[in-house]
Amino acid sequence: MKIVILDGYALNPGDLSYDCLRQFGELTVYDRTTPEELIARAQDADALLTNKVVLGEQEFARLPRLRYIGVQATGYNVIDVEAAREHGITVTNIPAYSTDSVAQMVMAHLLNITQSVDYYARENRAGRWIGSPDFCYWDNPLIELAGKQMGIVGFGRTGCAVARLSQAFGMKVAAYTSKSQSALPKGVEKMGLDMLFATSDVVSLHCPLTPATQHLVNAERLALMKPTAILINTARGPIIDEQALANALNSGALYAAGIDVLCEEPPLAGSPLLSARHCFVTPHIAWATLEARTRLLKICEENLRAFVEGSPQNVVSSFNANI
Repeated sequence: MKIVILDGYALNPGDLSYDCLRQFGELTVYDRTTPEELIARAQDADALLTNKVVLGEQEFARLPRLRYIGVQATGYNVIDVEAAREHGITVTNIPAYSTDSVAQMVMAHLLNITQSVDYYARENRAGRWIGSPDFCYWDNPLIELAGKQMGIVGFGRTGCAVARLSQAFGMKVAAYTSKSQSALPKGVEKMGLDMLFATSDVVSLHCPLTPATQHLVNAERLALMKPTAILINTARGPIIDEQALANALNSGALYAAGIDVLCEEPPLAGSPLLSARHCFVTPHIAWATLEARTRLLKICEENLRAFVEGSPQNVVSSFNANI
């Protein structure tokens, strides 16, 4: 069996080892693969592992030996799953490996915004506290989370983890989800989407990217939010209309945003959220703790083993997941 990893650097910049996959056959690892390099590198592969390299009908038609694609991520929108099925290719993903890390990033963004941690640290490196006439100073709002409402859009594993952390800070939690009220944890209120946006002090996005959720957060929905509200996105960039969000932030219609994902990654120069007022952008790193990546690699190994043994697991389908 010939196994090719197309963009191995994304998961493993050098602090992990892919040797665990060599038990299944001949392994070749490429740090990055461009569309122009893809066919030549994958030509004789029985199994491809990819994080962000796009594979669809055009590629499958030229890769007759390919029988397995292991997506090294939870989201699998880089693969044309229906075309893969038509070519007899099994596609798997890695669910639930980064739940705690992503939930932690949500709170990191939220605490940075509400406590202005980065702002004050930078001010003090510049000597501002040294010259202060008082024992402390503040000129950015400091916001207490207790009693505020956290609105969670999509209540899977990560949404549920964010709810637990929010409740630990004394926040009320509302969720937009297909689950019934009786299926939600204690203290979590099921709420319609527009009502959630209108009443929440913080909205955190945890739904998959589907045709139904693309630009779910648009100008109309942003207009429902309180001007003191905070929007956080650690899900997928295209769930938000980025120009609409930039406009809301720059006009003061929305207080702040914490963003870990963008519509185009890496972003183009001039991407509207990079310069928007009170918009804090991290480079899609919520998933990337060593602990989460170690779990991802272990599940990747288990997925490949299950496929080799004839009982594939974590096989993904082309239906739209509920949120």
